[in-house]
Amino acid sequence: MKFGVVTFPGSNCDEDMVYVLETLMGQEVERLWHKDTDLKGVDFVVLPGGFSYGDYLRSGAIAKLSPIMSEVIKHANNGGYVLGVCNGFQILTETGLLEGALLHNDNQRFICKNIYLKSEGNYTAMTKDLNSQKAYKIPIAHGEGRYYASAETIDKLSSNNQILFRYCNEEVEVLKSANPNGSIDNIAGICNEGRNVFGMMPHPERAADAELSNLDGKAMFESILAHC
Repeated sequence: MKFGVVTFPGSNCDEDMVYVLETLMGQEVERLWHKDTDLKGVDFVVLPGGFSYGDYLRSGAIAKLSPIMSEVIKHANNGGYVLGVCNGFQILTETGLLEGALLHNDNQRFICKNIYLKSEGNYTAMTKDLNSQKAYKIPIAHGEGRYYASAETIDKLSSNNQILFRYCNEEVEVLKSANPNGSIDNIAGICNEGRNVFGMMPHPERAADAELSNLDGKAMFESILAHC
């Protein structure tokens, strides 16, 4: 599979993502610049984490206007796969490819630490091979990671099995105390109705290398490769 990793001014996890996909997963990777107007034949687009354009207006609000995003939107609307991690998730909600919004953390502080995630089912390529009874330890690093959507949208996401991940504790319990940022219903990741666009705040690429003594994130990439 050929992946495309987009770099915006302020991206700081693009090379982390390239390393995981190219070196650890053995896939072909194309580096895409935010001013590009061609996806260069990639099958799967990744919008990495960081601070696109410094996030001075609102996270992802300026990045959505980059020339590359017109092509990413076309790619997604044609059924192509897209993954947004952290700032990438924020960009996907700004473009409307994913519903809801990412607001400031409820403590109004930047949070950088390991948390635990629970997969909400095997309904997507990204989660198909994950164990819903396992707590996956994945790092977060964000100041605007509090997922929010209307009650109607939350009901729709839930009934359509579009919720990918929820924050949980080490015992796989979805509790308020395990929610690091105040996200509604402990939501940490969602997908679109077509199940080809994925967004999540935690960073699986930071938990995919044996040198880091954590391979929980690698399981998500393995599932993608097996089912996309």
